Amino acid sequence: MTAVLVEQREHVLVIVLNRPQAMNAVDAEVSTGVGEALERAEADSQIRAVVLTGAGERAFCAGADLKALGRGESILAAGHEDWGLAGYMRHPISKPTIAAVNGFALGGGTELVLASDLAVAADTATFGLPEVARGLFAAAGGAFRLPEQLPHKIAMEMILTGDPITAARALELGLINRVVPAAEVLDAALALATRIADNAPLAVQASKRVALGILDGKLADDAAWDHTNREIAALFMTEDVREGTLAFAQKRTPTWQAR
Repeated sequence: MTAVLVEQREHVLVIVLNRPQAMNAVDAEVSTGVGEALERAEADSQIRAVVLTGAGERAFCAGADLKALGRGESILAAGHEDWGLAGYMRHPISKPTIAAVNGFALGGGTELVLASDLAVAADTATFGLPEVARGLFAAAGGAFRLPEQLPHKIAMEMILTGDPITAARALELGLINRVVPAAEVLDAALALATRIADNAPLAVQASKRVALGILDGKLADDAAWDHTNREIAALFMTEDVREGTLAFAQKRTPTWQAR
């Protein structure tokens, strides 16, 4: 099974995370497929917007593939590690991106939404950064992007408790743009993408670059990423992170040692 499906619908490129059996969790194949699709979108003048969604009805994306990590595998795109998780988190393009959240978006799933310009969600969707319950933290941009996009104390509560929020609450907070019945989420995202594509494409792209501070294909957030990478590297050396992932696999409550 191909891990990423790509289809062009008029001026919109649709990217589908196609690992429903793994809740569309991100492995190296996903990171490569999504990253290459974004490169295609940026290079093709006929593509004016991108929609990212997940296969199946249950999950948009469950985040990083913990089984692949447990096997010692990289989950980044080989040769393009700078694109970040899913080939998306640190891969800004000038074409507007829309997340079509068809199910739960936890951990890296919420971080994909944070990295997107717009988001449409099914009324059954949930969002959250549960990493702290596993001995980790939201190291794919969530720890600094959530406080940028939500009221500070709400973002801090989500980050520090790991508790999820509903689609309705996400809409109320401005994390997403629309909530629709689950069967309509892709159509709603495509309608939004088409509305954007009706405008002058170069003007839209310039607007996005200025709004996000994209210069020469990069965002001015290197300091936040450097800090994140130092913290997660140190955390991976602790006993707590091993306990958290083991407890998750064994479906039990972890016993934290703070070491």
